[in-house]
Amino acid sequence: QLQLVESGGGLVQPGGSLRLSCAASGFRSGDYSIGWFRQAPGKEREGVSCISSSGGSSNYADSVKGRFTISRDNAKNTVYLQMNSLKAEDTGVYYCAARYYTCSEYVSAMNYWGKGTLVTVSS
Repeated sequence: QLQLVESGGGLVQPGGSLRLSCAASGFRSGDYSIGWFRQAPGKEREGVSCISSSGGSSNYADSVKGRFTISRDNAKNTVYLQMNSLKAEDTGVYYCAARYYTCSEYVSAMNYWGKGTLVTVSS
């Protein structure tokens, strides 16, 4: 069974930090790139960041560059998204998704999805 489970979401004040985790099971982590996507109320799901299957490369949406960092620990089958200097605009449901083999910013290109974790940035 292929499964992705997000955790770490919650309520945080603007300027604060949060680390999200994506635990994968049922497939070899080294075969899949993992992307983080988010969806704010009333908006389309958008790509936030993606890390290659090996962890050797990554990319970020312009809106989060310099603030978010993606990483992975294939031995633990886990991908992380460290979010710093959070803004109200970062609020939304964050999803991790897997794609064989290379990164993609497109929702339609992803093969497997987690159910999401809610991040709320508010004072």
